[in-house]
Amino acid sequence: MSTMMDFKTYSEVLNLHLRYAQILDSNDFSTWPDLFTPECVYAIQSRENFDAGLPLCILRFESQAMLRDRVYGAAHTIYHAPYYQRHTVSQPLITAMKNDEGDVIEAETNYLVLRTHRDKLPEILSMGRYLDRMVSTPEGLRFARRLCIFDNDLIANSLIKPI
Repeated sequence: MSTMMDFKTYSEVLNLHLRYAQILDSNDFSTWPDLFTPECVYAIQSRENFDAGLPLCILRFESQAMLRDRVYGAAHTIYHAPYYQRHTVSQPLITAMKNDEGDVIEAETNYLVLRTHRDKLPEILSMGRYLDRMVSTPEGLRFARRLCIFDNDLIANSLIKPI
């Protein structure tokens, strides 16, 4: 497995990460699942559990259909005070590429998500790292797996929006 890739492919990786943040920050949740493959994994897990190899996650979805269900639930069934999110992400570090065409790319990216209510000061909602597996599709790169590993032991008591 090599981690060398051409600039065009790295630009696609970076663009996928930036589109992900932009979609969530603009509350465009209906298009969020489109960034994933039909059979995918999206999980939010504490660093402690991840490092210990324990399976417990705050949220875990195992298909694009489950992501769409979560979007519907967040938009139509969960009541919460409105807030804004802002993602800041580092440049992705490519950790693995499988096959010469780069059909499977794995990366690690640091993230920071701030939450702001209109009448309050911003607060850190979550910070940690994404561990991603991306695959080439006819529509471009998509996430086959996105693990959100948050660093702190405590997390907001209600995660409505994706991280």
